Amino acid sequence: MPDVLEFRDLKKRIGDAKQPGEQRLLFERVSAAVGPSDRIALLGVSGQGKSTLLRILARLDVPDEGEILLDGTPSDRVDPRLWRMDVCYVAQHSVMLPGTIEENLRTVSRLHDIPFDRKLAERLIGELGLDGVDLRKQAAELSGGEKQRFALIRALLLRSKVLLLDEITASLDRGSKERVEKTLLKWNAQEGTTQIWITHDLEQARLVSRRTWFMARNTLLEDTPTETFFRAPEAAEARDFLRIGTDEVQI
Repeated sequence: MPDVLEFRDLKKRIGDAKQPGEQRLLFERVSAAVGPSDRIALLGVSGQGKSTLLRILARLDVPDEGEILLDGTPSDRVDPRLWRMDVCYVAQHSVMLPGTIEENLRTVSRLHDIPFDRKLAERLIGELGLDGVDLRKQAAELSGGEKQRFALIRALLLRSKVLLLDEITASLDRGSKERVEKTLLKWNAQEGTTQIWITHDLEQARLVSRRTWFMARNTLLEDTPTETFFRAPEAAEARDFLRIGTDEVQI
């Protein structure tokens, strides 16, 4: 099957562009391709640029070099609004817009001129354990975990080709986290949506992914089947990452 999303030789520096001496390399030579229904865990220690990479793929940030293609079409030939309908970024810290919960859920329909799928919204609300929440409630009054789950529902209502999931269960209790994992695995199976997960939870990474990307040395150092990565990673940095992560889980 053809690739849904491909990126080639992405490079990103951070710092003041007007003062090159103040900039530092975040990553370079980052290339990969993802197909329909792929599930990928994006791992690495903090500071390697994992969130920045997802934001670049969603066209919420721009690389210094490289190109991105969606269904074989370069990003500069696709309207950014249409691109973000197909490649949807869900942030770790969810943003609720002014108004009620229902008004937030309807934002997708309003911005992209598509019908509001109430039946789907209600199904997802139930699956994520939110059916006791009054949708007439002001979104600002939600807890952090509730905001995160409603933000995910809002994203799913787009029915994007690719979901970019940035630590989306970090603020959730174990039960809510497991509901999100179950819902997204079911979504992947039923909708065929490609999913790229940033997570520091190694148990979650192993559960939700078929492939693992590991970032280190300012690049995408490994791209391998998940079971292979967890059994026998090639890079010393990856072995150290897994050892430290395993030790933390045992503690």
